[in-house]
Amino acid sequence: MDNKVDLVNMMSASMSKIKEMVDVNTVVGAPIQTPDGNTVIPVSKCTFGFAVGGTEYGQNRHFGGGSGAGVTVSPIGFLVISESRVNLLPVNPPASTSVDRVIEMAPSLIDKIVSFFRKDKEGE
Repeated sequence: MDNKVDLVNMMSASMSKIKEMVDVNTVVGAPIQTPDGNTVIPVSKCTFGFAVGGTEYGQNRHFGGGSGAGVTVSPIGFLVISESRVNLLPVNPPASTSVDRVIEMAPSLIDKIVSFFRKDKEGE
């Protein structure tokens, strides 16, 4: 048997299992309509790790190997969308990394961009 094929098969099996666990609906949940007309969208952060390894052994050059993966899903907050605003209600402590800060700032940045273009169209 081709040992490279064995290793590729292990990697494919592990990656397909990760794909089953984590999809877009895990990161950005389904929108929820509230009675007052707002839309609430849950947002999570997914972290995953993946490892695979193998070796040949014995006089007949048998192959032995293994693979594994792990996934952590952590809630970040909820996007609350109303007619005039988009707010992020965080559920975690304040952002500790630049990427987390950018994610937190995205809704207000989108609001500013939308209002800029509205003003620009009104001025025409």
